[in-house]
Amino acid sequence: MAKSKETFGKKEKEKKRLKQRQDKLEKMEERKANAKKGKTLDEMMAYIDENGNLSSTPPDPKKKIIFRQEDMNTGVPKHEQEEVERQGIVSFFNDDKGYGFIKDLASQESVFVHANQLSEPVKENTKVSFQVERTAKGLSALNVRKSV
Repeated sequence: MAKSKETFGKKEKEKKRLKQRQDKLEKMEERKANAKKGKTLDEMMAYIDENGNLSSTPPDPKKKIIFRQEDMNTGVPKHEQEEVERQGIVSFFNDDKGYGFIKDLASQESVFVHANQLSEPVKENTKVSFQVERTAKGLSALNVRKSV
């Protein structure tokens, strides 16, 4: 009597493959049975209400807001510098590195100053007038000049 060429492992693989195929067919039949065909365009439509939320009902035309394209701000607004002239005293300045700090007399805040913003050379304890710009790292002095 000849030995069977099908081993136990081969039989198990074949059973597993047939089981997967059967499961796939069952899922396909279930999807076909539960499929909702024949939806109309109105049933598939989604609308956005005045608050920006999705809705199944069309928006009320009375609540429609008309705006002009020119009124839209699509970029990041530029930082506006303060036009107010401030007074302060140079608390630290390093000529070699080209930067320092000014102590604002009104608010006692320390404001960074770069040598590029100086109209004339300054030293420590020099009274100056300047404008302030808010940067990502903090306050920065602009148009710095000696006060009389």
